[in-house]
Order: sequence, then structure tokens, then C-alpha cells
Amino acid sequence: MDFDLTKEQEMIRKEVRKFAKEEIAPIAAELDEKEEFSAELTKKMGEIGLFGVIVPEKYGGQNLDYLSYIIAVEEIARIDGSQAATIAAGNSLGISPILYFGSEEQKKKYLPKLCSGEGLWGFGLTEPEAGSDAGGTQTEAVLDGNEWVINGAKVFITNAACELSIGVTVQAITGVRDNGKPEYSCFLVEHGIKGFDAKPMHGKMVWRASNTAELFFKDVRAPKENLLGKRGDGFRQMLTTLDGGRLSIGSMGLGGAQGAYDIALKYANQRKQFGQPISKFQAIAFKLADCAIELECARNILYKACWLADKKRDYGKEAAMAKLYCSELMGRVANHAVQIHGGYGLMKEYNVERFYRDQKLLDIGEGTSEVQRIVISRHIGC
Repeated sequence: MDFDLTKEQEMIRKEVRKFAKEEIAPIAAELDEKEEFSAELTKKMGEIGLFGVIVPEKYGGQNLDYLSYIIAVEEIARIDGSQAATIAAGNSLGISPILYFGSEEQKKKYLPKLCSGEGLWGFGLTEPEAGSDAGGTQTEAVLDGNEWVINGAKVFITNAACELSIGVTVQAITGVRDNGKPEYSCFLVEHGIKGFDAKPMHGKMVWRASNTAELFFKDVRAPKENLLGKRGDGFRQMLTTLDGGRLSIGSMGLGGAQGAYDIALKYANQRKQFGQPISKFQAIAFKLADCAIELECARNILYKACWLADKKRDYGKEAAMAKLYCSELMGRVANHAVQIHGGYGLMKEYNVERFYRDQKLLDIGEGTSEVQRIVISRHIGC
């Protein structure tokens, strides 16, 4: 077994960490406080190749492996969850469905702009009445001649209502199967089409500098050629997309946990009480030791899942495990980090407060922790 990263992967970690420290860290708190999405920063992330990491070069991508992508997200999340969310959603949820299921014409039309960071694409699955129950979709699409007429709404959609948003993948009911269950299909819907409205959502506790949207479809007429893949294949497409998305959420959990740990360790070595750094007190030292152990475990389970994905082997169980463990780990580490800071950990001027808030969405997005446990239990035969 070889646990060493390749020279290219090490270089990616080094360069992305440098970028995150120099470009993101100085403005992360301000963007969070203002609840402001930064198109300028997003374009900068595109310029260094953080979008389209696994996409072939002919479509404008970097043609790298999945582990390289996950390492990049991890390093961004180590500094700021909002920017990591923009990258994770941009790649796993925006680009991947088009890359894996789109026609050659669709790939050539959309991927180059999405890979450059000049455009963002949303993933329209969650609805007001359909969150963890992805099969509870109520949005409908009816074929009328050469157009699909779409009606419905989506909610909590990342990257779908900012100045860089150019479209969204939408799951809709397109009929009834022979077994009486709904038939789901996915469509590529561009911004600017009549009847499609995207509104930013504000007042968030988490990822305040990322763009989150509500989407409304009222008699939206999408050309027949905007069907993604085959009719009736939408549910499988969404589930496949979510498997990859779980790895990126896992990397956000790992990176966020590492970032909170870094802050706590530095503070514990600098803060003095009773004549010595508080890191010398067993109560604090043991907290940090436990965090270090769990970070090692999380990195191993996440990287193994990425290795399976790169080897084109089944990784659904491992993706669910990695997402669940890394997400909940960040909660434990951030909680310890705030405790180590004492009262200062509750103040916005200390970044640990932001890490503590940002973690919560990881327990909910890309399938809640409860859903991950359902997925895992099914894989192990329960």
C-alpha cells in the first residue's frame, strides 16, 4: 500500500493552500459579515484551475484525477467554507451532470465557460416539499411538440442566482412508469428563458458568502434537445451525481475540521493561564490529541473513497461513510476549538466562530446524516 501523494497532487495542495491564504483569508470574514458573493474571487479561482478539475482538456478542463479535486476543495475549506461550497457545487453538482450525461453538443456548449469560472451552473433537485426524499419531486415537464413545458419550484440551490449563473440542471416528472411510479428526467435550463426566475436567498447562518437560490418555473419552454441524457433517466443521474457530491462535502468537512484544529492549536500555544500556555494543560492537550487522531482517520477514509472513484470501482458506500464521518467530525473539532478559545470563541473577530457555524450545513447538504446512515445500512445488508 502506498499512502504517498503524487508530486502533482502535492503541488496542487501547495498551490491551492497558498492561494487560499493570500486571496481568500484576508476577505473571508468581511464577505461572510456582508453576506456577499464575490464574482471577482470566483473568477480568480477559475483562473488557477479550480473549476473543471476532472474534465478533459478538450472541454476546457484540467483532466486530473478525483483525489486532486478533493484535495483542492479541502485546502479551500481549510480557510473558508463559503468559497469551498462555490467550488464543490460548481464541480460536483454543476459540471458533473453535463460531463457524465450530456450530449457532445451540450458539453461543447456549456463546459468551457463553466470550467473557466466565467459561468456557474446550478443543480435543481431540492424542493420545498422534497429534500431528503428526492423521489418526492413535484416539478413537472410536459412535452409539447419540440419543447418541454416545465412548471414547479426548487430551493437551496447553490450557484444558481448570481451574476455568473448561466443555467441549472432541473429534475422533473415527465410521466408515469409501468409500475405506477413517477418517471423523472433532467433538463438543462438557461437563465434568461421566459418563465424562469432565480432569486438569491439571504439570512443564512452558514456559507454566507456563497450564492444560494430559490428557482421558479412557470410554463418554461425548454427545447427538446435540452433533455439531459435519456428520458426517464433523471433519478439515476441525480443519485450518481450525489455520490460524487458526497466526496466533495466530505472534503469540506475534512478541510473545515483541519482549519478549526489549526486555529485552536495556534491559540492554545499562545494563550497563557496560570503562567503557562493552555496547551500544556491536560484537558486542552487531550482535546487537541483527539482531534489529530480523528483528522487522520477522516483523511484516510475520504482518500480511499476517492481512490475507488479514480479506479472506476463502486464507491457509493465509502462516499456515504466519508461524507458522514467528515461532516460530523468538523462539528466535533469546531466545538472543541470554540471551547479552547473560551469567550473569545464566541466573537466574530475570531475565525473559529465562522467555522462553528459553517459546519452545520454539512450535516444536511448532499443528504442528511440520517440519510447517509440509511445508505450505509443498506450497503452492509441491514
